[in-house]
Amino acid sequence: MATDELSSKLSRRLQIEEGAEDPVAVDAPGQHTGSEEKPNTANANSELGAKLLRREELNEGIGEHSLPSMKIFNPYTEFKEFSRKQIKDMETLFKTYDAGKDNYIDLMELKLMMEKLGAPQTHIGLKNMIKEVDEDLDNKLSFREFLLIFRKAAAGELAEDSGLCALARLSEIDVSTEGVKGAKTFFEAKVKAINESNRFESEIRQEQEAKKKQAEEQKQRRAAFKELQSAFK
Repeated sequence: MATDELSSKLSRRLQIEEGAEDPVAVDAPGQHTGSEEKPNTANANSELGAKLLRREELNEGIGEHSLPSMKIFNPYTEFKEFSRKQIKDMETLFKTYDAGKDNYIDLMELKLMMEKLGAPQTHIGLKNMIKEVDEDLDNKLSFREFLLIFRKAAAGELAEDSGLCALARLSEIDVSTEGVKGAKTFFEAKVKAINESNRFESEIRQEQEAKKKQAEEQKQRRAAFKELQSAFK
């Protein structure tokens, strides 16, 4: 019986393929054809195929790996308005008050800093100081955010009576006692000092180039003289 039934099914399929009969869908009671699962299976196969194709493209160097952005902070390239020495000094100051040595200055460490600088702040004042430069909203100061204080101060973006302005002013040399060539304010004097420093460095480089050129010319003259001497021997 099983052989006859199988033979009948094969014969019917052959007739359908040859066009002799039209296929008829018949659902037997209590039987599942699995047609309900076909869309899900197709989607899974499609997704798997896309992933395999993507991996193959990456292996062949066609596509690019999509990795999360990991920008490395370089204070010397991002804060070009400050000299390397100034950034080093700011880093030293930052590390001095980073009591937890976690590369952050939190509210209590900022409180201690302002007290040491002679400009103590209220709890609300300290929170406002952090909030003004806290770009990642973690309620503490990273070294980059610490440098932003001095950038804002130099650009005149801080209120004169603000805690951040006091921090920037008191943590640097007060030009009013140093008398830096008639500069009106501390930050004007700082910008002027930076420009003078850059000009001084440029002059040093020019002197070094001139000395190098002079030494090279002397070397060439000595070589020419020796060559001339050997010609007369």
